[in-house]
Amino acid sequence: MTSSFPTYACFEVSLEDGVAHLQLSRPEARNSMIPEFWSELPAAVNELSDSGEARALVVSSTGRHFTAGMDLSVFTQPDSLFSGGSDADSESRGAPEFGRVRAETRNLALTLQESFSCLEKARMPVLAAVQGGCVGGGVDMVCAADMRYCTGDAFFCIQEINIALTADLGTLQRLPRIIPDGLARELAYTGRRLTADEAMAAGLVNRVYADQEAMLEGVLEIAGEIAERSPLAVWGSKEMLNYTRDHSVADGLNHVATWQAGMFHPDDMAEVFAARTESRDPVFQNLLPIRRTL
Repeated sequence: MTSSFPTYACFEVSLEDGVAHLQLSRPEARNSMIPEFWSELPAAVNELSDSGEARALVVSSTGRHFTAGMDLSVFTQPDSLFSGGSDADSESRGAPEFGRVRAETRNLALTLQESFSCLEKARMPVLAAVQGGCVGGGVDMVCAADMRYCTGDAFFCIQEINIALTADLGTLQRLPRIIPDGLARELAYTGRRLTADEAMAAGLVNRVYADQEAMLEGVLEIAGEIAERSPLAVWGSKEMLNYTRDHSVADGLNHVATWQAGMFHPDDMAEVFAARTESRDPVFQNLLPIRRTL
């Protein structure tokens, strides 16, 4: 089954046989994250998750680099919160008072964080396929994915420290839970590039491929395997893994018991056993669409 999606400035989206594919589509600009990116990404991911049709999501890119991170226009446009100028000057021009401006800065950070957190909250697993540079916001994004894969020429860079910023969109919160804490700190403090081989050794990526074509073929194949499983069981597995990451073992065991009390029914298991007896692939219902309105 295929589905059609809106036209986006930053992405191409497709869905076939339960596998969604979201591609960053501005290779001429190294797929930098322009203002439209921050609303389009959660809109596309939430639509896929809400529909119930997507059972796995591959996030990839086009061109030489996965992404150069935040586009410079975000920092330099006149009305940007990053554009500089003293608060005293702002007040003299009749702009909002200091505390209100700082509160809005916090709200902006929370909004941008959600653009990547949507990957973590999606009901289907997210597989990130990285080629070339994955810089700044790109690291924030792939850290929110379930799994990461890359090409041999890929590198990862916490670019924020190199432009005198503290990374604030998820890298510093998620990366130390994926790779050793000391390595995460080294990358955060120095802004150096982490090569594909280092990323593989540290556990940031599951596999390194020779080139982008081989990577996409391999990652889409893994996504296809996921799509063949019960989407309810896969969603439950993702929920439990995310919950356990941030809670004790005892909390996690209690949570999965509660989940099973409400979500476990034998229909999908019966379908698996019937399919084995009949020498066929099991067929599972999609998740029900999420209703956002009454």
